[in-house]
Amino acid sequence: MSLPNQMRPILPSSGFATVKSVLSGDTVVLTGRPAAPGQKAPVVIFTFERVTAPRMASKANGNIDDPGAFPAREWLRNLCVGKQVAFETRKQGATAGDRVYGLLFMPSTNGDDTKMNLAVEAVRQGHATPKVLGTTEDDPTTIDVDDPVVQYETALQAALKEAQSNGVGVHASSPLIRSIKNAGEEFQTKELIEKVKKICTGGTVTCVIEYIFDGSRFRAHVTDPELQEAGLQYANFTLILGGVASPRMGNPRLDPPTQSEQFADEAKQFVEVRLLHRELKISLHGTDKSGICAVGTVHHPRGNIGVELLKNGLARVSDWSVRMMNPLDVPAFRFAENAAKRTNTGVWHSYAPPTLSGDSEIVGQVIEVITGDTLAILPAGEAYNSEDKLKKVSLASVRAPRVGNEKLGRDDEAYAIECKERLRVLCAGKNAKVSIHYERDIPMRDTTEKRQFGTISVGKRADVGEVLVSEGLAVTQHHRDDEEKSPNYDILVAAEVAAKQAKKGISSGKDYKKPTINDLTVPQKAKAYSGSLMRAGKLKAIVEYVFNGSRFKVFVPSENCHIMFALEDLKAPQPNAPSSAIIRGQVRPAEPFGDASKRHARLTVLQRTVEITCSGVTQGGIIKGDMFVGTGGQRRDFSLEMVGAGLAMVDQRKIDYGEASKTIVDAQNRAKTNKVGLWSLYEEKEQPTTKASVKAKERTATVKLSEIRSGSNFFVQFVGDEAADVVDKSMRIFTADNGTAGAPCDLRVGKTVAALFDDGSGKLWYRAKVLEKSKIGKAKVLFIDYGNVSSVSIKNELRPLDVQLGPERIPPAAKEAILAGMKTRSLEEDDGLEAARYLQDIAWGKELTTRIFCEAEGKLVVTLYDQSRSTSINEDMISEGLARVTKKNEVEELCGKMINPDSFLSLVGDLNIAEQSARKTHSGMWRYGDIGDDDDDEY
Repeated sequence: MSLPNQMRPILPSSGFATVKSVLSGDTVVLTGRPAAPGQKAPVVIFTFERVTAPRMASKANGNIDDPGAFPAREWLRNLCVGKQVAFETRKQGATAGDRVYGLLFMPSTNGDDTKMNLAVEAVRQGHATPKVLGTTEDDPTTIDVDDPVVQYETALQAALKEAQSNGVGVHASSPLIRSIKNAGEEFQTKELIEKVKKICTGGTVTCVIEYIFDGSRFRAHVTDPELQEAGLQYANFTLILGGVASPRMGNPRLDPPTQSEQFADEAKQFVEVRLLHRELKISLHGTDKSGICAVGTVHHPRGNIGVELLKNGLARVSDWSVRMMNPLDVPAFRFAENAAKRTNTGVWHSYAPPTLSGDSEIVGQVIEVITGDTLAILPAGEAYNSEDKLKKVSLASVRAPRVGNEKLGRDDEAYAIECKERLRVLCAGKNAKVSIHYERDIPMRDTTEKRQFGTISVGKRADVGEVLVSEGLAVTQHHRDDEEKSPNYDILVAAEVAAKQAKKGISSGKDYKKPTINDLTVPQKAKAYSGSLMRAGKLKAIVEYVFNGSRFKVFVPSENCHIMFALEDLKAPQPNAPSSAIIRGQVRPAEPFGDASKRHARLTVLQRTVEITCSGVTQGGIIKGDMFVGTGGQRRDFSLEMVGAGLAMVDQRKIDYGEASKTIVDAQNRAKTNKVGLWSLYEEKEQPTTKASVKAKERTATVKLSEIRSGSNFFVQFVGDEAADVVDKSMRIFTADNGTAGAPCDLRVGKTVAALFDDGSGKLWYRAKVLEKSKIGKAKVLFIDYGNVSSVSIKNELRPLDVQLGPERIPPAAKEAILAGMKTRSLEEDDGLEAARYLQDIAWGKELTTRIFCEAEGKLVVTLYDQSRSTSINEDMISEGLARVTKKNEVEELCGKMINPDSFLSLVGDLNIAEQSARKTHSGMWRYGDIGDDDDDEY
């Protein structure tokens, strides 16, 4: 053992000191008192004079003792380590770096006042021998018997003879020769741990603490005889003190040298005084990551050294190693550390409790379970009038599996879905109490969010985090030793250990299989499965997301599917777009009370178990139906609640056709009367007084279709109209005179020009009205004599039209018309395209009889008849489920344009009968059941 020179002051000729350690059978390390408080105690290596003991094992001699070396060291260690001795110096160098030679004395073991010379006693026990054997004087009469040196030599020789005659120590027939094994070289530390637990009494191994690296790392030497047969007696290993981490000592041998951490010297000295060269029992718990160092607990007769280190502020609780310990031993560690924190002792000299940006305790309702360890809570007494009122809180010292992100290509971690679902069952919609312990800055895209972490208790569950951990759905967070953590951290660790032993959840060791859920939010799937949902009747469902006050994403456990669900007969105002939609640019303007409606739905049904009934599906794949919340006497119709609060309104069309229930209509009327919610902004509009308009008289004509815009919108040419023949001949002459080359012309929108078109018989000029111009040299035009629209080249396919051919001189030969009393979808929809094709199949190229009722917005309102069919084309299309009857208010508006609307009303009656028949037979658009209200705007 080498010690720095400055730690070896020159000793006085005699005095008292404490034996710090024993290096061999003839050498000890003495320590004295510090010169001043706060300074290091002086240390010196002291060797017996004129005595030599067998050499201890070291790297220099292959880790093998000289015969009897270890018993000699052990005899001296057991006799004097940690005790006060008297010393007399006989020889020492001129500098503090030299070894001191002399004599050591202790009280005699006989019980008298005499002092025992340790050098003489070592020789008597056979653990050392004099350097000079026998007397060196030829004439004994010349010896001064009163000379202390002579007396010492005489005593040594007498002791040697006694040892030899008794055959003890090195004089025995076969003194012990110890061969040392080192962990990581001759054996593995895990092997030692397994043998100790299996062989040693009480699961503890007897060891001597040979060296102290720092306050929590030692070199231990196994002396337990129970491990002799296992070949592990006299093994060396590095021991990390379980549950604590002391400041690290610096290493002056490195380049550059490293400095010791603050309080490292104090921690090392604290342990040296109490453990160095003591033989103690040690419990081994496991190893560090390298597998070389063992983690264990030292059992000292006076108490736990780890607790004492923490109490004096010379260590921190080590969370990674405390997990290996018996949970019942950990509370004492936490208590000692907290006491040091409160008194700012040692390493905690500058500690200050964490400052919180908000209240340290929150009581309120859990609005949403965001992830498996994070919730949004509305504090009690706060009005939910803004999302900013919600407090986002995460479980302290608990880590739940992370939910994936499809956009980033990140999958869910194992048991992420189960963990979130379990937390939802425990907390969603319930009152909770949260004790905040610390805060962290959480990265959120380009900014950070200050997140609060705490213990959440709900009902009889004192800590829902412990429930998740104990069921193997979450794990405890690994903290740095200086980080704040949950006061229940050790309980959480114990719960995790129990879950691992029971092989639950994350610790099951089984390959995780993510639950497969049928996604019916895709329109095609929703339509295909909607019949099954409608036949199922009442279904239990969980609301997973709220889009607005009447539209949700729900999970139906019995059908194992996700669906988009909307309340029947209701329309809720549009809320503000979420941030994700704003980033994508998919933003619809918010409507009054949109956010209030959405917040009420979140407060009432989000992540709750509700009851739904499905009645239909829209073209967009949204399942329509009713929703009920609560159970027993608290069960209520959520649609009725939303309407009564003025946060949604009944679709007017449902009211006009008598499809809305009287109960919900009465609720809306009551809300309107009381001016609540949406109705607080509603004002009865006075009917404007208009001049009497000229009413149309019904007439009939024969027509041919010239262009089909949709299943109910087209252009017709009147059979026998001379204007059509005149225009055709005139434009052929125009083409012959001007050729087919384009020419500059006035391209104002609405201007009539000549546009080139090829109908298959060759290019001709036709009359066309400019609808719009593009920046790429194109113009969209309407051919006024046929009704078709085309995009043409401004440079090559347009030219000015002769004045005598303008629409003022010759009216357009084609007139736009719509089928009376009905509406179809646009050509962008499958049903709309099917309706247009049906009209083409039965009417194109034929001379049709038309009944013209009136004009609406410049379009003829007509009924078409084919002589080969018994009913009108209007009624046929309704019967085929390709169109719907016009709304009642539109029917009334058209009647106001007619002199006698009787025949029109009769037609509407026939159309209603045809529509009911199509519904019953599930024809066309009714194949999936009733058409949802959200599709009304698509007609």
